[in-house]
Parts: sequence; structure tokens; C-alpha cells
Amino acid sequence: MRIAVTGGKGGTGKSTVAINLAWELSKKFNVVLVDADVECPNDHILLSKKLENPREEYIFRPKFNYKKCIRCSLCVKNCSENAIVMFKEGYPFLMPTLCSGCKTCQLVCPSDAIEDDRKHIGNTYVTPVNERLTLVTGMLKEGEERSYPLVISTKKRANELNYDIIIYDTSAGTGNHVAAAIENAQLAVVVTEPTPLGLHDLKMILRLLEKEGKKGYAVINRYNIIDEMPELNGIEVLEKIPLSERILESYVKGRPLSSIFPDSEESRIFSEMANKLVGLIWQK
Repeated sequence: MRIAVTGGKGGTGKSTVAINLAWELSKKFNVVLVDADVECPNDHILLSKKLENPREEYIFRPKFNYKKCIRCSLCVKNCSENAIVMFKEGYPFLMPTLCSGCKTCQLVCPSDAIEDDRKHIGNTYVTPVNERLTLVTGMLKEGEERSYPLVISTKKRANELNYDIIIYDTSAGTGNHVAAAIENAQLAVVVTEPTPLGLHDLKMILRLLEKEGKKGYAVINRYNIIDEMPELNGIEVLEKIPLSERILESYVKGRPLSSIFPDSEESRIFSEMANKLVGLIWQK
């Protein structure tokens, strides 16, 4: 079972929902929680865990062999990122911060003048949380501009593990790094808040999910900060979570909610949400 936890707008409580869902599901299943917000991973902080088992991750970077280069400029013309430039009477050269590592330049080169090199983009980590819950984290190298390749590497490392359920905690927005995180999820939990901007971004991420052929269910966090909920126009709501001192305390302490307040109404909400998600996936 593969679940994405996402939310177009930042700061809606997406990671809080992800770790508490993972914790509840790990009571019955082997769960891998993937922190795919590689630019600012914080699931380990919310779980009070020090990242373990680091592995450096690399992407392809072209290396030009000018002895073989015939200056045809096909690499320049076919680079979708405009990462290769070539001046008149000169040879092509790379602007590495723009390169996505797609290898198109190498594929189109007629003289085999582009050789393999590699670029360090960040690290992935595998951190045990409890007997049934493992956290896989991607952390982008400082100064690196492209998060998409590291999201892919983080998911690949997660797939090396044994699990019954995998949860992808994505970054905010609707960019290609988010699309990569949700790519093979069976359904998505979209965490939002009852504000105009929150609902606007909710609709944006639901459109992305629709294009990906996936079903998204809204979770309204801090629903009780307003007197009346805005019109959701048919959007299916999986659960509503109140603004709560207990949730805030669990966040500050870096512990899942039910590990501190096992009999609370808030813990019941996350337990029911986990059960609903399992039922929805089994229905598929």
C-alpha cells in the first residue's frame, strides 16, 4: 500500500499528519515513512530521531572529451535545461548548476565525446523509529538547486526496504519534485487549512493528482479557527483536525500524539484516519 501525504500550501501541518499516520499504521503494519521534502526534511525532528545510515547520492554530469568533439552543437541544441553553451569558434562547456543529469547530451552526441562524470546532490538516510516503522530521509546538498533527482533517489532507497505500507511525505507546492514524490502512490491525503489561500492550493494539488490519475482526499487541519467552513464544492474530506494544545505539545516534544495522549480525542482522529485509508486502498 502506497500513500502520499501532500498539500499545495506550506505550513498546513502536512508533516504532523504524515508522522502520526505512520505511527498509527505501524501498530498493525510494517511502515516506511519517506521524507521527500528534501530541501527541508523535518520528520526526524518531529520523531526526535538522529538521522542514521547516510549514503551519498549522485547524478550524471557530462564530461567533454574535446579530442573527440566535432563541434556539431547537437548537445547545445538538445539540452532542455540550457545547461550547455557554445561560443563561435569554441567548444561546448557545461554550466553545472543548470544540469539535471538527464543524459540527453550524451545520447545525441555523434562522436562519443561526452563521457560519464557524476555530481554529488545530497544524502539519503535510513533511520529506525520503532520495530515496525522506518524513516527514509532525503537531504539536499547545500547550494544544490535541483531537488527532483534526490526525491527519486530517496524513493529508490525506500524501495530497498521491506514494508506493508509506504507513506511519501512530500514538500509543498505542485512542482516536479512533488509530482515525483506522488508518482506511484495509490491515493493521496491533501492537508489544508480553512483559509482562502489554503483552499486555493488544495484545488491546485487536486488538479495535479487528477492529471496523475490519482484520487485525493482532503484533511482540514485547524478547522476550528473559523466559525464556518468555506464551500468545498464537492471535495471529499477524509478528516477534520482541530487546533489543539495536545497536538502542539506533541509537535514541540517531537513525539507522535498517541505516544503522549493515547486516549485523547486527537489520537482517535488519527487512528480513524489510518483505518479509513487502509479501507480505501483495499477497496481499490
